[in-house]
Amino acid sequence: MEFSTYVTGFVDGEGSFLVSFNRNGKFVTGIEVRPSFTVSQHRRNLAILKRIHEYFGCGSIRFDRHDQTYKYEVRSLDDLKKKIIPHFEKYPLQTSKVNDFKQFSAICKTMKENKHRSHAGILEIIEQAYTMNNHGARRYAKEDLLQMVRKMKV
Repeated sequence: MEFSTYVTGFVDGEGSFLVSFNRNGKFVTGIEVRPSFTVSQHRRNLAILKRIHEYFGCGSIRFDRHDQTYKYEVRSLDDLKKKIIPHFEKYPLQTSKVNDFKQFSAICKTMKENKHRSHAGILEIIEQAYTMNNHGARRYAKEDLLQMVRKMKV
């Protein structure tokens, strides 16, 4: 089996595509959009994260004290657009995670077009992001984010 197809299968089980948000007054919308691709593993499987990191040639590996796992993570929008997204377009996911990937890819495209810097664009991104997984892991409820953006528009 080619390693690239192995990576997709591994991510199908152990990876995630997430778009998180932070309050940040430096942005016109008051909200910073933070897309990330992550694969988590127990320390006994750190070697596979290192291989995936080497394969993509971007991102970093860090230890997460919260859940005692290592995480391979890519947050750079350029790396996501040039390396991560093209990989999964060429070697598609097979589980329900494909829906998260489609939303993630669309959000990254919107951001690359700088639409996340407008009120209409950020509202669209928030709507899309909250159709993805990890609803319980979010810092802000969708309605709270929408309200923050609306307040900044006034």
